[in-house]
Amino acid sequence: MKTIGLIGGMSWESSLEYYRIINEEVKARLGGLHSASCLMLSVDFAEIEVLQREGKWEESGRVLANAAQRLEAAGAELIILCTNTMHKVADAIEAQLHCPFLHIAGAAAHAIEAAGLHTVGLLGTRFTMEENFYRTHLVEQHGLTVLTPDATGREIVHRVIYEELVLGTINPVSKQAYLDIIGELITAGAEGIILGCTEIGLLIHPEDAPVPLFDTTRIHAIAAVDAALIDTD
Repeated sequence: MKTIGLIGGMSWESSLEYYRIINEEVKARLGGLHSASCLMLSVDFAEIEVLQREGKWEESGRVLANAAQRLEAAGAELIILCTNTMHKVADAIEAQLHCPFLHIAGAAAHAIEAAGLHTVGLLGTRFTMEENFYRTHLVEQHGLTVLTPDATGREIVHRVIYEELVLGTINPVSKQAYLDIIGELITAGAEGIILGCTEIGLLIHPEDAPVPLFDTTRIHAIAAVDAALIDTD
């Protein structure tokens, strides 16, 4: 079993889910008393959020690349970044590593392809929904068609993430707003919905929608287990 390095804390609410899913998946596959060999370096999200808001992406990249290097130096044999938005600086992180880096959008795209879908809706922070760093993996590398909410919908999705979900607040009113937005995306042609923020799975669950939901937290965590156990009998 390879040692998984997790860059967490963005937010710790979803990083907790990564740790739980990874260990549950290893136990399910290997049985007995098995659990994952993993290391987590959790950053202070308040500091990262300020860099996001001020557009200091290069500095963010240096902070997270340093975290990745520290994990690798401590023995991590593959690295995952436990957030969608900060994959905006994935290239800066990967450039400093010798071990594999598992991109969250790539993992999501493979899951969508495996389900036989071609058109998907994308929910996430406004950075994820509006910029190209995430969409490129889905559209250019995997040929998917990606739909996003209108401007009002994007604002609602972003606000709920930063004002509620990263704080662990689950609001039924916000859940209904998300479901309404998902319904609009389905009407526009979405065959499935990417929960493209690692906290959204805390609010929206598979049974809540009439189309498949692709929870990137779960997909990414399981991809990490796949990579860690690839040579395990």
